[in-house]
Amino acid sequence: MLEAQIRKNDKAAAFLIGIVSVVVFAAVVILGRVKVDVNLGFDVHSFALLNAIINSIVSVLLVAGLVAVKRGKLVAHKKIMLSAILLSVLFLVSYICHHLFAGETRFGDANHDGIVTDLEKETAGRLRTFYYIILGTHIPLAGIILPFILFTAYRGLTAEFSRHKKIARITWPVWLYVSVTGVLVYLMISPYY
Repeated sequence: MLEAQIRKNDKAAAFLIGIVSVVVFAAVVILGRVKVDVNLGFDVHSFALLNAIINSIVSVLLVAGLVAVKRGKLVAHKKIMLSAILLSVLFLVSYICHHLFAGETRFGDANHDGIVTDLEKETAGRLRTFYYIILGTHIPLAGIILPFILFTAYRGLTAEFSRHKKIARITWPVWLYVSVTGVLVYLMISPYY
């Protein structure tokens, strides 16, 4: 068994996790509605590609982390999962940058005028419906997963492994779904950048 990496303090952890979760959620919501028109010297949609790459790596790490823990390789599991968390922080920064500098992209807006006409909707067809179903599940789950990830990590780092395992059974599949659907959303929306 691994030893605790941090001292257990549930009250402080809950407060800190709550503050971080609210601040991150508010930043994403507020900054997602703001567009800054500035020439960065490169295609701002590169952030979206970076997001998809990061999400892909996180997905692989999540599966690798599960395999490691199932095989009893606890040190490897810890390193893999902490790497997934660090990459998720990088993703968050890149995600905010993309929305801040690129603004909103509408699925089906083939001529990039910000308006999806009936003809464009018809051209996108059923793929448009599928996209919005995926997006409609991805966004709320992405919005609520952060405190679960942080509490799961906290339980592992305080060596409360039974509690860690219990919450990880909820956190892991949702986090994996969010990271995989993030890539899928990118692949579907990127033709409209």
